[in-house]
Parts: sequence; structure tokens; C-alpha cells
Amino acid sequence: MKYTKFADDDFKVSKICLGTMNFADRCDYKTSEEIVRLAWELGINFIDTAAMYTNGEAERYLGKAMKALPREKIFLVTKVVKGIDRDSILSGIDESLERLQTDYVDLYLIHWPVAGMDLVEMMESLNQVVHSGKARNIGVCNFPAYLLAAGNRIAQERGLKKLNCNQVAYNLIERGVEVEILPQAILEKIAIMAYRPLAIGLLTGKFSQGMKMDPATRGATDARVITWLSDYGKSVDRFVHFAEEKGIQPAQLAAAWVSHCPAITAPIIGVSSTRQLLSSVEAINVELSDEDYNSVTEIFPTEVWEESLQLFPGLKFNFPRLRRNLFLHKA
Repeated sequence: MKYTKFADDDFKVSKICLGTMNFADRCDYKTSEEIVRLAWELGINFIDTAAMYTNGEAERYLGKAMKALPREKIFLVTKVVKGIDRDSILSGIDESLERLQTDYVDLYLIHWPVAGMDLVEMMESLNQVVHSGKARNIGVCNFPAYLLAAGNRIAQERGLKKLNCNQVAYNLIERGVEVEILPQAILEKIAIMAYRPLAIGLLTGKFSQGMKMDPATRGATDARVITWLSDYGKSVDRFVHFAEEKGIQPAQLAAAWVSHCPAITAPIIGVSSTRQLLSSVEAINVELSDEDYNSVTEIFPTEVWEESLQLFPGLKFNFPRLRRNLFLHKA
């Protein structure tokens, strides 16, 4: 396993984060426990969950499964989803800790922004959680760059602990975070946890245009799989072929592509069996050259398109190019 420093925390987390959304859903307790134990044996010390996953049961499964592991060596993440008001944040952490059977989490995240949210109340409430010893770090999920920056401006003005993580969807199809969020992460040392690195299984090689969907897969119930397969089916086929030529599994290539970006702390890998976990962990050993990375990127026509990003003669420093550049500031 490979490890990296988590934002401005001294804790070194594994370059793969175990996702637990399948716990108590696609995984019974026995399978969930086996996955957690194997993840630990493979060197994964970074585990993500949330209060909303199967109405809190995923947290219960994880808490029970973690009892046999050294708590202080695990970087545990959960999220509040009741609301962004003070009462929701403060009661949410207590409920999560009870389900997780632990005294603290290493990272407490706001799951989604809400229209009209009170950023001052949110930041003060999250800091109250930190000061009580119930969370070591605080962050957000699915926040645009400007909103995270606004929260940290409040923190700076009021002497509060800053947000040091943004958990976002990122894969070869969903690439909007490349415009502002990933450059911000590089500049401000924000950890980026990337969920959906396999695009809901579309990049595993299991799906092809015109196929009948297996009822046991999310492709049968998630409209995004069908829509993306319709839009990018030819690209998916080329991607799978590229992986075969390199002698690696498509899922491993997809995760390696996400990890190749210097802004990414770790992709979140959710599995429903130990077999899937063993296969997924191999992505850590897939070292993409810049040439291979660019070749894979070009397979999918999914870069966020801006008219002024076109290659006009002499326009080497137009605004879209500048804001996508991860290396304008020396870290």
C-alpha cells in the first residue's frame, strides 16, 4: 500500500479509501466485516461512511467490524446529513459516534450544500465539534470552490479551524471539478476524496451498448448508467480495449487515472465482496506514464467545454486555461 499526508494533518492515509455505502445494503454484516478486515490487512487505513447510508446501518456495521482493529491507526470519515444548522451538526455527530462505537472521527463532513445556508453557523458548529474532541478535522462534500473558500474566509476572520477536505465525484465522465475545485485543492492544500471513480461501474468493463442489464447491478436501477452508456458507449469500448492492451483490468485503470491527478488524496472504492476489494487494491500498483494518462483522457470527450479554450493562435494564457492549471502556484 502507498500512503500520503492528509491535507495539513500529520496522519498518513492510504492512497485508497474504503467506501462503505454497500454495507447493510448489498452486503450483510458477515461480508461487511470480512471486507473491513481484509482492507486492514491490505494496508487500507482510510475508511469513509455516512449517516445516510442505509439509514445509519452502514455506520453500525462499520463500528462493529472495527472493534477488532486499532482505532488510533485508522482515519475514519463520516458525514452529517440531517441539516447544516447547529442542532443538526451537533446532534448528528453524537448519533454517528454512537453507531460507530467510537469517541471521535478523524474527519467530519457536511454532505451537501443547501440553498440559503448560514456559513457562519456551519463553521462555528463544526468547530464546536472539533473543540469537544469529537472530530479531528472538518470538511465538506460536493461544495463548489467559491463556497469552500467562503467558509475558510470566515474561519480565518474568526480564528476557527478551517475546512481541509472536499469530497467530490470524479471520473473519466464526470470532470467538472477540474475547472476550479482541483486547482483550489493544490493551492490551498485541500484534501480531495474522489467518489464514483468507476462511474457507477461503467468503467469496469461489465457494460456495453445494447446489453441486457443484470438486475443485480446498479445499471438496472440507475438511469445514469444507461444514459452514459448511450452517450459514451464507443468511448467505453475503447477504454476497455486500452486496458486489455496494457494487461490490466478496466476498473484498475479507471482508479489509477483518478489517482494520477496530483490534487487527489485518494479515490473512494466501494465494494460488495472481498474479491472485488482484492482486485481494486491492485490499482495502487498501476503506474500511468503521462503519455498513457493523456491517451486515456482523450478517449472520452468529457472535458468541460468552454469556447474560449479552443486553440486559437497566440491565445496561450486565456482565462479558462489559467484556472485549470494545477501548477500556477508552487506548493
